[in-house]
Amino acid sequence: MFDFMSFGENIGIDLGTATVLIYIKGQGIVIREPSVVAIDKDSNSILAVGEEARRMLGRTPGNIAAIRPLREGVISNYDITERMLQYFIEKALGKRSFVKPTIAVCVPSSVTEVEKRAVEDATRQAGARRVHIIEEPIAAAIGSGIDISRACGSMVVDIGGGTTDIAVISLGGTVVSNSLKIAGDNFDDAIIRYMRKKHNVLIGERTAEELKIKIGTAFERTIPVTQDVRGRNLITGLPKNITVTSDEMLEALQESVEAIAEAVHAVLEKTPPELAADIYERGIVMTGGGSLLYGLDKLIESKTGIHAIVAEDAVSCVAIGTGRYIEFMSEGEKDSIKEKKQKKEKIQKNVQTDEEEK
Repeated sequence: MFDFMSFGENIGIDLGTATVLIYIKGQGIVIREPSVVAIDKDSNSILAVGEEARRMLGRTPGNIAAIRPLREGVISNYDITERMLQYFIEKALGKRSFVKPTIAVCVPSSVTEVEKRAVEDATRQAGARRVHIIEEPIAAAIGSGIDISRACGSMVVDIGGGTTDIAVISLGGTVVSNSLKIAGDNFDDAIIRYMRKKHNVLIGERTAEELKIKIGTAFERTIPVTQDVRGRNLITGLPKNITVTSDEMLEALQESVEAIAEAVHAVLEKTPPELAADIYERGIVMTGGGSLLYGLDKLIESKTGIHAIVAEDAVSCVAIGTGRYIEFMSEGEKDSIKEKKQKKEKIQKNVQTDEEEK
């Protein structure tokens, strides 16, 4: 009998609001590109996807739109998401695969059944043979090296582009969780609002993201840093160059980072005492691109009194965890097929023996 489980790729996809990452067994992360699609409004055709499309944000003529089809961790434009996924899957696999891949996709822990179904349908339409949906905190925990099968409490704080997922995990499942629609994109928006209010200067998303990465801070720096930034003066309408300090970024981001720290505190309050004791001993693991914001781990530590650790490859943890999950599922299914085959052969052998005895 032809065993389809032995063929076709097993793919893990971190379908992020800001970035799409694709993991393939044996190869690791093969795609890491922005979740942006540039389309021609007149013909509805795709002009660019990923990094090339991101460079077009805020710089396109009237007939071209650079779209981010995912907002706050869920699909906001189904058709564009499907086409983007199809492009990335084909780019990852090339022309090697003649059997459709089995794909695991992660979603925020707070998504509704309708939103989950939308992700599943879009992935299937993009070329998946089978689709597994996994919650982001579980994937992040697996990707960061935590053994989630143990009867031991682990706390994961995954800060992506659109959502922050906080979960206490034990025995392979989520015990307590919370999901906030405050994350990397919210940090960018806070910086844009601050620059408009404080300096009367309008800056774009890319500039705000650059400020966040280079001098953004959630906890006071011992040595302040600065960054020159260019934007449009809202009074004169002309381009303007100003120098921004990390202390100003702390002020701009304070409300957003405090909300995340308070949410972590609230989840800990709901955690059973035995698991809370495990977390105190093991620490809080932080994953996702947002966790790389300077001082965010120190802020959470100061609010909770528990050591916070940023995972080694924080940005890739969810994609790696999703990929490892699909590998585990695939091996389990292969074992199940093997067991059924052996059982069938044993029954046939017993029947044959009975007939010979007669």
